[in-house]
Amino acid sequence: MAIAEQSRIELIPAPDEVRSAGWALASLSLATLLSSLGTSIASVGLPSLMQAFGASFQLVQWVVLAYLLAITTLIVSAGRLADMVGRRPLLLCGIALFTAASVLCGLAPTLWLLIAARAVQGLGAAMMMALTLAFVGETVAKTKTGSAMGLLGAMSSIGTTLGPSLGGLLIAWLGWRAIFLVNVPLGVLTFALAYRSLPARKKTAKTDQAGFDSIGTTLLALTPAAYALAMTLGRGSFGSLNIGLLVAAAAGGFLFALAETRVANPLIQPEKFRDRTLNASLAMSLIVATVMMATLVVAPFYLSRALGLNAAMVGLVLSTGPLVSSLSALAAGRLVDRFGAHRMMVAGLFGLVAGTVLMSLARADLGIAGYVVPITVTCIGYALFQTSNNSAVMGGVGADQRGVVSGLLNLARNLGLITGASVMGAIFAMASAGGQAGASVLSPAAATHGMQVTFQTAAALALVALILAILSARTAARRMPANSSAVKGP
Repeated sequence: MAIAEQSRIELIPAPDEVRSAGWALASLSLATLLSSLGTSIASVGLPSLMQAFGASFQLVQWVVLAYLLAITTLIVSAGRLADMVGRRPLLLCGIALFTAASVLCGLAPTLWLLIAARAVQGLGAAMMMALTLAFVGETVAKTKTGSAMGLLGAMSSIGTTLGPSLGGLLIAWLGWRAIFLVNVPLGVLTFALAYRSLPARKKTAKTDQAGFDSIGTTLLALTPAAYALAMTLGRGSFGSLNIGLLVAAAAGGFLFALAETRVANPLIQPEKFRDRTLNASLAMSLIVATVMMATLVVAPFYLSRALGLNAAMVGLVLSTGPLVSSLSALAAGRLVDRFGAHRMMVAGLFGLVAGTVLMSLARADLGIAGYVVPITVTCIGYALFQTSNNSAVMGGVGADQRGVVSGLLNLARNLGLITGASVMGAIFAMASAGGQAGASVLSPAAATHGMQVTFQTAAALALVALILAILSARTAARRMPANSSAVKGP
């Protein structure tokens, strides 16, 4: 009895360990906030940048696109490099790079220098996004993984929510340069917290026998870059250049998979390509991100044209979704810890399907409530899925692959965002105005019809993700040892 009692007591973490884990999680939360804020806060500044530099929208949009492309093309490589050289030094490097690039953005004298600085900022953000999820396994007890993932998800949503409103205030008071310079004090604080609290670990990948996989890294950077450009070039017209880039992306993906089977130290272990559970999680992440991006692309036109809301009210109503996601993510983490990741993943996607179906029934005579209620259901489902999916994937990954798998999750999400912005936007344009008329001439009836058709498509995609989740949960249940069970709370 005494021995059992002693063993039980030893399992209780010391107060200093709990306090250190709390500070470490705070630094990871701030890093997550910075990377998501870097995307959302820049979008609101595009009109001011057009005026400041006398540039067209096609040029100014690269301020956002350069950041997103840098993250998309480099995030997996950043994760793998961290597995090799150590996560702590690379995360600190990412925070420092993001902060320094923010200074360059705020001081840029020309648009092209601003775009270049944004690409460097995206590189720092790629390091932060790839490593925050990977660090959870080293800083938080396994029974609290879901709660930690929920907190990081909430911080990501807060960054998305805060960006437009904070950016608008800063531009009104201090000018467009302030939306980049505001990252500097936050970056310094994040670096200081991370430097003091994150555990130092030796490199986890075995790299003595071979160097860094330069071929795989190059192919994995070029492939998503080709896909992202195929989805964004042309502004709605899908021509031969877009098709050529898609073919190049498909060829690059095939060559990458082939190359990984032929190198001594692959960027991604070849068996990962045969892991059905991981493949399903990545596919679901891409699909769900595509669906959620539709709410950001389509909803502003519906709210302004069909409901007749002014710009201030549109911004206020649009903030409902990210706010609900932020609050739901915290509760989602506790539910995942209590009931298990796969079960909650299925529940979250049920909510996503229900919410998108309700969105597809939107009618102008229902007013603001006809949007707020469906988006609330949708975002609750999204928060539950995101937290449970991240927990399920990262909980089953070995220490030497956490960085690269975290990068894959974020890559799938970013590709989904790009797909949602382009494809779902094109569906809305075709359904509402035949793909020809601009949004400014949309009638309320046309905007409503476009909203309905877009979210009918979104509901179908969400249903595909739900089916994948159910199959994945069954696979996980078959793999689970007979004497194991989901972690549950008291």
